[in-house]
Amino acid sequence: MTNLILDANFVGELCTTGTNSSELLRFVEVAQQGSFKLWLYTAQMTEILQFIGHVNNHKDYEEHCNQWETPAGSIFEKLERNCQWLAALSEDALAINDSDPLTAALIRASDRLGEESMVVTIDSQRLSFGHPFIEPSAVLQIKHSNPISYIDLESQQDRIRSAIERNVHRVLHHGRYVMGSEITALENKLAEYVGTDYCVCVSSGTDALLIAMMSHDIGSGDEVITTPFTFFAAVEAIKLLGAKPVYVDIDPRLYTLDPIHLEAVITDRTKAIIPVSLYGQCADMDRINDVAALHQISVIEDAAQSFGATYKGKRSCGLSQIGCTSFFPAKPLGAYGDAGACFTDDRELAARMYEIRDHGQRGRYQHVRIGINGRMDSIQAAVLSAKLEIFDEELASRAQVADTYSELLKPTEASGRLILPRLEPHNVSAWAQYTVEVSQRSHVQNVLSTKGIPTAVHYPKPVYAQPALAESVTHCPVTDSVAERVLSLPMHPYLSVEVQELIASSLNQALNC
Repeated sequence: MTNLILDANFVGELCTTGTNSSELLRFVEVAQQGSFKLWLYTAQMTEILQFIGHVNNHKDYEEHCNQWETPAGSIFEKLERNCQWLAALSEDALAINDSDPLTAALIRASDRLGEESMVVTIDSQRLSFGHPFIEPSAVLQIKHSNPISYIDLESQQDRIRSAIERNVHRVLHHGRYVMGSEITALENKLAEYVGTDYCVCVSSGTDALLIAMMSHDIGSGDEVITTPFTFFAAVEAIKLLGAKPVYVDIDPRLYTLDPIHLEAVITDRTKAIIPVSLYGQCADMDRINDVAALHQISVIEDAAQSFGATYKGKRSCGLSQIGCTSFFPAKPLGAYGDAGACFTDDRELAARMYEIRDHGQRGRYQHVRIGINGRMDSIQAAVLSAKLEIFDEELASRAQVADTYSELLKPTEASGRLILPRLEPHNVSAWAQYTVEVSQRSHVQNVLSTKGIPTAVHYPKPVYAQPALAESVTHCPVTDSVAERVLSLPMHPYLSVEVQELIASSLNQALNC
């Protein structure tokens, strides 16, 4: 997508020529189609307002108003709704001694948006500089390219840009980059959202699992039951503590740990069960908890893909002794870097986890247990707080996208060429991914790639087949089969129906050839 900064002089021209301005109508139309991303530069806010104020206060304003369909201020409001505000940074002021400091600042601002960014202007002196300055008539000759995104963090950021910038700058100004007030504030919000008494913000989803297991004193000689159809992190954390991962095959419909196999693998060394949510849907937590309670084993929910989901009316992360999640950027609720959290109603477990995440400290230089450096950065908490404000709306949008996919692809499933995601009636998915099963997956991916449609595979092989483990285990037949067939399609809250129709049509073509 091409980024266009609208120079104040061009904005003034648009707003003072009335809504009959063909450039305005065309720019707004193109922006709404997603071909251009339009920006206004905050350093020019005063200049823009002066343009509008000059017209509104002009002695001939009332006479000209009869010729204009809309006052200048209203035209600007229409334009501004289709623009983002690009913040002026301190580096822009380095050009204060330049012969034309604002021109130099515009060049710096354009550079921040990337090489393809341009400044649309009617200032002949600025146009003489060449790139990034461009005249309005030349813009509409640009060939547009709108690649399909697998996830779309850009559109999300556009919605909450002011909140993110405000929150991040607050951290930059107070300077408490580690364990700032943002951490406690976010922990309170997240605990309230999930419905648990405690939330412990940590540095990643992997560290969340590690800290949860350390709070149970899991170590050498212990066994932890989990699923082999998951990201490597869960088993990696088990191995780091010296414990042994024990694998239970998955439910072929839900892809999560199948509790029917649990009893057969429990021994006197079993210390915990880690069921993993997949693609946004929770595992069968009641049955898993019942088996665990019978054998007095702890359950640690790996909810890295299901934060925001519900199971029988209860939020994921609040379904067992400890719930762990990841706020990796690609997650439904993602930071701008690594981050995670642990949730519990158990006061003692919470106290242990608070200590473990900070080198086992109960107070400054009072190390009462072995811990890790597992703290969340204040800046990540600032970003997550802004994103949490729109999280429920985005979950609803994800659900709508999933429903549209399923409706479009039902005939294909009926023909036996693919298998659609299936949800239990008591589950509400967070739709971290929309994953189908297909035969000849590599061929399908290649065909979709030629059409500009990105896909992903979660996960191409069972955990126990990873070279780093090289373990001799009893293979899980359902996991082995599913790992060869799953394919994840683009999924995010801002996916349009038109793009989904293109994806569905292209997938059908790929399955037919």
